[in-house]
Amino acid sequence: MSAISRRTRPAGDEGTEAPGTARPSGKVERRRLDALWLLLGAAVLVLSALPVHAHGISPAEARAFRVVNDLPSVPFGIVWLPMQLGNFLIVPAAALAALAFRRWRLAIELTVAGGAVYLLAKQVKHFVHRGRPDTVLSDVIVRGAHPNGLGYTSGHIAVVTALALVATPWLPRWARWLVVAAVVAVFFARMYVGAHLPLDMVGGAALGLATGAAVRLALGTRARTARRERTA
Repeated sequence: MSAISRRTRPAGDEGTEAPGTARPSGKVERRRLDALWLLLGAAVLVLSALPVHAHGISPAEARAFRVVNDLPSVPFGIVWLPMQLGNFLIVPAAALAALAFRRWRLAIELTVAGGAVYLLAKQVKHFVHRGRPDTVLSDVIVRGAHPNGLGYTSGHIAVVTALALVATPWLPRWARWLVVAAVVAVFFARMYVGAHLPLDMVGGAALGLATGAAVRLALGTRARTARRERTA
């Protein structure tokens, strides 16, 4: 008769999982994959900035913008709500939510990633000058308040992407799909309301990816056990 030892589940990891499936541990690790995400994000940011001009737009980018911006109008509240997921106020809100679940490290990572990417997005605008869509295109449909300032990069998509990347290892699988959906919703909503052009969104997402990966490398991210061992 074999003895079966019990392992104590880390605090906050309630629930059961099928044998043979990976589950989060309470440990923190730094992953090599995050270095690749950092490099990929930085590369896409640079490549997306190269075709951007202050007073012009390529035909391909213009067509991509029209596809989204010309979609039929819906009640503005339906679009406004998901856009707030990229608002800077989501950073303290997400950190407070993490604290409410006693995820102290996650709260720190969310605060650092959100604050850093917000400031970086502001700095990028000083190096890559391009206005909002209606400054380079005619017949732009602007829904809601008229956007001001420079367009590249989108701070909204940068913030939500950085937060999503940092939060993902701490979330159950079903919640990760919601986070991905939130990023996609912000990406298209900002073009739909006429606030940003496609490369603005691509550059912002790349900046968020690079920043989130950098924070995960610097502070570590939640480790996962390789496999739960089967017991007989």
